[in-house]
Amino acid sequence: MSRTALQATSAFYQASPALRLSRWTLAATQRLWPSLAVRVAFRLFGTPLPPRWLQRPARWDAHWGAQRCQFEDGSITLHTRGAASDAPTVLLVHGWGGHAGQLLAMADAVAAEGFRPVLLGLPAHGTNAGRVSNLPQFARAIDYAAALLQQQGHALHAVVAHSLGANAAAYATSRGLAAGRLVLLAPPASARDYTRLFAHVFGLSETTRSRMQALIEAREGVLMANFEPQALGGRIHVPTLIVHDRGDRINPFAHGEWFAREIAGARLLATEGLGHRKLLADAAVIREVLAFLRAA
Repeated sequence: MSRTALQATSAFYQASPALRLSRWTLAATQRLWPSLAVRVAFRLFGTPLPPRWLQRPARWDAHWGAQRCQFEDGSITLHTRGAASDAPTVLLVHGWGGHAGQLLAMADAVAAEGFRPVLLGLPAHGTNAGRVSNLPQFARAIDYAAALLQQQGHALHAVVAHSLGANAAAYATSRGLAAGRLVLLAPPASARDYTRLFAHVFGLSETTRSRMQALIEAREGVLMANFEPQALGGRIHVPTLIVHDRGDRINPFAHGEWFAREIAGARLLATEGLGHRKLLADAAVIREVLAFLRAA
């Protein structure tokens, strides 16, 4: 858990009176009613932040169509440009607390290059139904979207994914996702680190944190350790590009380096001054991603 990520997350939670109250209530509950504290922590940990109503909605022009599908206890949306095109399909996936529109600049560039971009909006994010989500559900949603595209006759040329979506895409690829190429933008390397960061910010004991993690793993049927680079990297056998900024305050640059070490032949592109999200619309990054998608 990096100091910068801790500072950024703490500042976000402490900026809202409602979240400060939640922090105080949760910290007090674990002393008075430990089992309830675990359930409350589980719920809050799975709630995407910042809230959807605080986010600026994406502006979709007439070139984009949307297909919303029920998925588990929520929904996903496939935003497609050039629905009738036979061009190779590129699936673009946002991260935790984000939305599909954050990758519009990259998707438009992908379309201009002759590919068929599909932006995936994940459950409980953007305008999609659902109150909570998590990393395993992200991975299942990516797999479901890819299967749906294949059923519609669209071969998946590549997956381009950001932040927690990148970790989910790496996991799905390691388990047989039929994509020819993989681009990981600012990926986190350890879901367990997020539980530790969450516990620190909300003043949770290690006992409460570990019980919350166990509850997540039991309900989702997968261990958090399975999402770490050393567990999945050896099972990724497609060309992989990792883009990570050296000053990323959310997912430290070392996380990108970790993925690059564990995925055979992966290329790590280091950027400067773009932080966690600016790289999504940076012209130089987009050029590198397009060159990677074009490569034979």
